[in-house]
Amino acid sequence: MTVRYRIDPGQGRFTVQGFATGMLSVFAHSPTFAVRDIAGVVGLDAGAGLRNIDVDLTVRTESLVLLDQVRPADREEIEGRMRREVLETAAFPEIVFHTLEFEAEPVERDHYRVFLGGRLTLHGVTRPHGIEAELLIFSDALRLRGESVLRMSAYQIRPVTALGGAIRLKDELSLSFDLIALPEGS
Repeated sequence: MTVRYRIDPGQGRFTVQGFATGMLSVFAHSPTFAVRDIAGVVGLDAGAGLRNIDVDLTVRTESLVLLDQVRPADREEIEGRMRREVLETAAFPEIVFHTLEFEAEPVERDHYRVFLGGRLTLHGVTRPHGIEAELLIFSDALRLRGESVLRMSAYQIRPVTALGGAIRLKDELSLSFDLIALPEGS
């Protein structure tokens, strides 16, 4: 029997980190953004073991905010460039992930290491994407936490540069999440 859980955005966290590189990268910082608007459903078929997991997540691109301690003017500039030039939030308001396959390795009762293989739609491009995670199932909730990496170029996102290219972000972004989901109807 499948039990459906709804992601509770107020209890979890999801961050995206970029890494500065280039000749003047020592003077730059590697920005970390928090996702403030994430919605989703996790369907579990569990009993004597995990038989199926189905994850659907949607992130509102406008909801990413810079976590780093910077001057207010710098924050406005960084967030503005990220929305206008990188994510192009007006044209691509959502990032969507949907699982197509999964693998689960039990760690102990109601605790699994999982691989979620699915489709990620970002910046108008849909590509296969895999996520390694840890799943903990409780009587009143579940917790899904892990990390993933993605390349901006795979989603046709232009390289982010400053000072004529002397500072730029590496193509690879690090995604980190710790999500709590509650049974639907609770």
